[in-house]
Amino acid sequence: MERGDNETKRWGMTDDALATAPTVFAPGLLRGKRFLISGGGTGIGRATTFLLARLGAHVMICGRRAEVLEETARAVYERLGVEILYRAMSIRDPDQVDALLDEAFDRMGGLDTLVNNAGGQYPQNAIDFTRKGWLSVIDLNLHGTWWMMQGAALRWRDRGTSGHIVSIVAYVERGMPQAAHTCAARAGVIYLSRTVATEWAPYRIRVNCIAPGAIATEALSKYPPEATRRFTNVNPMRRMGSVWDIAEGVVYLSAPSGNFITGELLVIDGGMRMWGTVWPAGVPDYFRVV
Repeated sequence: MERGDNETKRWGMTDDALATAPTVFAPGLLRGKRFLISGGGTGIGRATTFLLARLGAHVMICGRRAEVLEETARAVYERLGVEILYRAMSIRDPDQVDALLDEAFDRMGGLDTLVNNAGGQYPQNAIDFTRKGWLSVIDLNLHGTWWMMQGAALRWRDRGTSGHIVSIVAYVERGMPQAAHTCAARAGVIYLSRTVATEWAPYRIRVNCIAPGAIATEALSKYPPEATRRFTNVNPMRRMGSVWDIAEGVVYLSAPSGNFITGELLVIDGGMRMWGTVWPAGVPDYFRVV
């Protein structure tokens, strides 16, 4: 939602909307199931937290900022009467990941689904990336996701219990101009997931990914207005998707509906992969064609 070029923009859904939005899933569908969501305090992660709580799941969220996590937990409790767990940490640090997973398995009595939602990038032409900027995005989006994946899988294997991993990535097969760093990282997660989906099948661990298209979240406030104005026109449906679209995709893969799905990339992009290019830093003059 945009209130004007010179005004503060609010993207995404309010907490009241997240608490009441219609869902195709039955109440209690996930009763007793345990979820850990990285980046669970904002955007897609926050929407997923609300939906899982509404469906009866036990939820733990993590992220870098304690105040954001605490505010999300409070919002869920005030609107749904459901308590969720949270821990401030960085997925870039393998030791912090181990501590998080130990706490999640201990406090929830196990884990059924890990949702790798944490990530981040900035729009820039690849030729201008600094080494520090490149390493920062790769470390967060690829290495951090892997520490979470492997850590959860080790605990499931050692306990002899099944598990499921769903990672929020991006559609990368056409490339991602002005986001080459995250394209490289997300491609790594996709093909990593497809590989370990086979390796980990004997442990009854399923591994999937979701690739969102242009989704209305507060993260869009970091992009230049000339780019975000285009985001409604980068798919044949001529609109942006909502965080709820992605949250329901997470549930579809994690509920009994996904029991025979592994190694898959679920694309939720309004058909963008068939048509549009986002150009998050604005369309270069060279590509402005009539």
